[in-house]
Amino acid sequence: TFPRLFTAPPPPPFARRRPPPSCPKYLPNQSLIMSANLLLPLPVPSPAATHAQLSFPMSILRRLGPRHLTSSHLLHRRHLSSFAAAAVARQDTVAWTQAPLSEIEPVAESLFHVSIDVSDHPDLAASHTLPGQYLQLRIPEVDKPSFLAIASPPSFAASRGAFEFLVKSIAGSTAELLCALKRGNVVELSHVMGKGFGIDQIEPPEKYPTVLIFATGSGISPIRSLIESGFCAKQRSDVRLYYGARNLKRMAYQDRFKDWESSGVTIVPVLSQPDNSWSGEAGYVQAAFARATQISSPAGTGAVLCGQKQMAEEVTSILVAAGVSTDKILKNF
Repeated sequence: TFPRLFTAPPPPPFARRRPPPSCPKYLPNQSLIMSANLLLPLPVPSPAATHAQLSFPMSILRRLGPRHLTSSHLLHRRHLSSFAAAAVARQDTVAWTQAPLSEIEPVAESLFHVSIDVSDHPDLAASHTLPGQYLQLRIPEVDKPSFLAIASPPSFAASRGAFEFLVKSIAGSTAELLCALKRGNVVELSHVMGKGFGIDQIEPPEKYPTVLIFATGSGISPIRSLIESGFCAKQRSDVRLYYGARNLKRMAYQDRFKDWESSGVTIVPVLSQPDNSWSGEAGYVQAAFARATQISSPAGTGAVLCGQKQMAEEVTSILVAAGVSTDKILKNF
């Protein structure tokens, strides 16, 4: 989640309105229209109409604080000075594209597979060029967007006209609202962002025969994009994916492991709280890696990391101590 640069008091309820749904792109957080130093208040739809458009369970809406809801959901009593405060609020210049959900289904505990149809927006689909890139997703009438890594490979958007995501449902978040939507509901997408994984840093495969990949939880999402994009894994001698989760119920993409193994990636599942029947690696990813065979050729080793901050920091320390160059340790941010 990216923090706001600063916070200003919300404007009066009559000073804010979104364009009609027919508008595919617009500037979303414009509370006031500023022209010739004048502040022009705009009418807003009725609260009843707003809630009808959202169609979220009230149990979810109650958990959302004022920061998550537009001023059309709330009635404010503000002094006229709120106009001045609103005038200096950060202007959001993101261009939003409306697109419908084509699939949404649970794939693990608290994790959902989400597919969004972008076939009517070829420029947006074509902007996904590298595994590890992400975008912002926003639900109409909810201000706070979510940053989501794209799980599908770049070629998928071009051939299928869709973006796929792995979304963790967190109580009180935009992600929770997203996971409560249905097929056909419309969401808003920003342009594709980020440098992705700089896989060219660990090519050609003959020079970097060892690639170690580390992921925890929903951090497996951009790793899926990397593996299914293809990075010459079969031409390398040692490609391992250490994938950490609490237990098997929280481990997504198990149905893809066989295909990933066929592409040349050895899967090492690591469970922090396994049940008694588990015979694989237990504990945390960084500990499982530390117990593994030492790196024989640091100069020919690359790594890709995505997941919990502590895991990434500790794995990076282990790799650097073993002699792996920091510019060969790839992250997508």
